[in-house]
Amino acid sequence: MLYQVNTRAFSREGNLKGVTARLDSIKALGINVMYLMPIYPVGVLKATNSPYATRDYNEVGSEFGTLNDLRELVEGAHKRKIAVMLDFVANHTSWDNPWISNKRWYVTDTAGNIKYPQTWNDVAQLNFNNNDVRLALIRSMKSWVLKANIDGFRCDYADGPPADFWAQALDTLKNIKTHKLLFLAEGSRAANYSSGFDFNFGFNFYGNLKNIYKRNKSVKSIDEVNRKDYIGASEGQGMVRYLTNHDVNSSDGTPLDLFGGKRGSMAAFVVTAYMKGVPMIYNGQEIATPYRLVFPFTGRKIDWSLSAANQDVTGEYKKVVAFHNKSKAIRRGTLNSYSTDDVCVFTREAGPEKVLVLSNLRDKEVTYKLPDNLANSVWKDAFSGAKTSLATEIRLEPYQYLVLKK
Repeated sequence: MLYQVNTRAFSREGNLKGVTARLDSIKALGINVMYLMPIYPVGVLKATNSPYATRDYNEVGSEFGTLNDLRELVEGAHKRKIAVMLDFVANHTSWDNPWISNKRWYVTDTAGNIKYPQTWNDVAQLNFNNNDVRLALIRSMKSWVLKANIDGFRCDYADGPPADFWAQALDTLKNIKTHKLLFLAEGSRAANYSSGFDFNFGFNFYGNLKNIYKRNKSVKSIDEVNRKDYIGASEGQGMVRYLTNHDVNSSDGTPLDLFGGKRGSMAAFVVTAYMKGVPMIYNGQEIATPYRLVFPFTGRKIDWSLSAANQDVTGEYKKVVAFHNKSKAIRRGTLNSYSTDDVCVFTREAGPEKVLVLSNLRDKEVTYKLPDNLANSVWKDAFSGAKTSLATEIRLEPYQYLVLKK
């Protein structure tokens, strides 16, 4: 189970020590992998104060703390059996990165001016036809593994740099025999799998789920997203999926805004966590934070005191995560979908274990007719252990979900 930490917004201090102080809470949620948004010095020239405008790939930014602070965080996480990934931005640098003095390291226009990627004029586009650029980025990534003992990278805008750069970088990093590293591409191209990434990012799943809630799109559409997202994936590779992250929380709204409040967002989270892929929780999601954490994340912080008023939400997240963590069928089992336009229904099977999930993604009561192979069957509630007998149909309240096992 993956957890995204937005260091600036995570604590009142907005630094690495503020994250270390809450490692027990992260562990209690059931998290075993966390990733930190960029912790490097942030550029100030032509800048928007974006943490994704890297001024120095080899240092911890003073606003976040020191290298020792990072080491202490990683050591504390490891003691709790939590792996730590760093966010790495390979596609571009800030305009005041020292590399900017060498134009050959950047893409330039016909007049020799350094270009910026897409519409992001606060950053400069690196030139991946220059092998010196590639080697410098790889050296930096390798150095963080060795000097901070980290466990992998979430690679920002991974579809930007060419796939053969990532193949070169990940092959080098995987040769560090002292570490078994994880690699998450914040991208969607199938080539990321062949480049060696363990996971692609669930843009399509998130967008489709949002349309199910906001535009009444058929729930059965998730099946096609599953098919497309896994094109090119080999055994052990897959998708990271989420209800929110730092980008969409700032731009679109919170899970409460987008997915029907507390009840609706939990119904959506069960599908996100159990259907296919690796689920990710964004910091504050687990306490039903009712406001956005807005870019550049230096304003309003997560108010962790909200956890007292939202213990029911936190408890439900813990319950769902705990079953994910102990169920091999949920994590690795064969998926069969039986969804309708309104209800997401699927089974996951691994060996003798079989799990049945039904989640009503509508704010209305729905009667679901069970297929023949699931009708008139006896199960146990996955959370309470109570015996549950299914007939030929089942009535689900608005946003109700059931998780059954046998």
